[in-house]
Amino acid sequence: MSEYALERLYRQVKEAIGDAAVAAGFATREELPDFAIEVPKEKSHGDLATNAAMQLTKLAKKNPRQIAEGIIANLDQAKASIVSAEIAGPGFINFRLDKGYLYPIIGEVLAGGERYGSVQDGAGRKVQLEFVSANPTGSLHLGHARGAAVGDALANILDFAGYEVTREYYINDAGNQVANLARSIEARYRQALGQQAEMPEDGYHGEDIVGFAKELAEREGDKLLALGDEERFEYFRSYGLEKELDKIKRDLGRFGVGFDVWFSETSLYEKGLVVNALDALRAQGAVYEKDGAVWLETTKHGDDKDRVLVKNDGSYTYLTPDIAYHMDKYGRGYDQMINIWGADHHGYIPRMKAAMASLGNDPEKLKVLIAQMVSLFQNGEKVKMSKRTGKAVTIEDLMDEVGVDAIRYFFTMRSMDSHLDFDMDLAVSTSNENPVFYVQYAYARICSIFRQAEEQGIELVPLAEAPLGKLVAEHEFELLRKMGELPDVIADAARGYAPHHMIRYIYEVASLFHSYYRAERVITEDAEQSQARLQLLAALKIVLGNGLRLVGVSAPEKM
Repeated sequence: MSEYALERLYRQVKEAIGDAAVAAGFATREELPDFAIEVPKEKSHGDLATNAAMQLTKLAKKNPRQIAEGIIANLDQAKASIVSAEIAGPGFINFRLDKGYLYPIIGEVLAGGERYGSVQDGAGRKVQLEFVSANPTGSLHLGHARGAAVGDALANILDFAGYEVTREYYINDAGNQVANLARSIEARYRQALGQQAEMPEDGYHGEDIVGFAKELAEREGDKLLALGDEERFEYFRSYGLEKELDKIKRDLGRFGVGFDVWFSETSLYEKGLVVNALDALRAQGAVYEKDGAVWLETTKHGDDKDRVLVKNDGSYTYLTPDIAYHMDKYGRGYDQMINIWGADHHGYIPRMKAAMASLGNDPEKLKVLIAQMVSLFQNGEKVKMSKRTGKAVTIEDLMDEVGVDAIRYFFTMRSMDSHLDFDMDLAVSTSNENPVFYVQYAYARICSIFRQAEEQGIELVPLAEAPLGKLVAEHEFELLRKMGELPDVIADAARGYAPHHMIRYIYEVASLFHSYYRAERVITEDAEQSQARLQLLAALKIVLGNGLRLVGVSAPEKM
């Protein structure tokens, strides 16, 4: 793994502090405790700070300020680009650095290009990420949209962090809901042929079902009625599933989300995996019979009560095929399996983990993230229904209304386990209050500066010839330092399954750039300064572009 400029600097400062502590006689090299090197919250406190003196008190048997004085007295400042060191509070040491240490960040960004910021934390580890997995019986709604936005962004970030990522969609194509879909289409098909036909009790009344049936009646006429009951049911089931999945894939494609695997629930039954899962649980002594039903002893593994797997009428509960599906996941050899479920599935987590533990699988390999609900607001009022259909608002409605970029940004900007209020008016506004506009405008503004440079005949010189020493403004150092943080942000977002960290980062980068743009001219009468500043912006454009791409938001060159 390559070492980035900030990482290298932190290591050098830490080594210099350790050397100084040993030279002062506070500890041997082997005794040195681990201590922190961090950026102070207050800029006035310097560039870096350490708690080394506090960590050494027990060993050195001195108070922290005395230890801090000894460290400073023995510090090789030149080794770590330290300009000055001072003691603060009970014994913290604050360091001011020679800002020249930041210049190599530009070269790292330019050399990395679209891969700048990527890390190898996950190298050699296989991760499966299952998300959306909506029933193929209707349109994708807001909860699915949030799961799609955060799931895809998380998959992008994990990939950027070196993991081998498989994106998976679990198709619930078995059970009563799909049976009702088939019966609903048949009823609408008969109606399209002019027959009387009642919709099933739990049927689907959407306009899409009417359209599917009408299309079928025009194409096939009444010949489907000649089929036997079972064959006709299977025809409508397959036709309905194909149509609904095509619609889901179309909406997800427009939303910029793709999957590597579409896993069919039906295949679990066809391959005997549900029966195999029950047999495996029996072999582990994890099930028992009571009241004519088969129960799983999930309470042995922390669940609040045992769960029914096979009802007294012989039918399976929802849990049973899900256990078979997760048993299959474990069998595929992933190091980590991540599920993104809706808010109503919170109680399902302990029983699934208990089931995996009952099968002898490590439940810690299964990570379940909950994507909380989204509330829409427009004109200050909560929106519950689609203007177009009078039904629940779909991802298609929302894409038409506010666009993909706004949805993906807003739906990812908060931790997925927190409720989200989505202001549709803010999402389409072209003002700095709209964070999507604010970040994208930073990227477009950088592109505009390069167009101005081209119009003035200014070409970037090779980086090795660029006079980066002309970058001396505090805004420039802040931008360089922030750009250098991207690898750490990627690593943290991947480790914490937290794509909202990426949103926060690109907003901070954009904010620093807008402040810089207001304070300094990029193209000036000083040709060398212009060159240095254009090199800085060339790197900044890559950083913003990479960040936007990872969260599925476009980077427009003009706005």
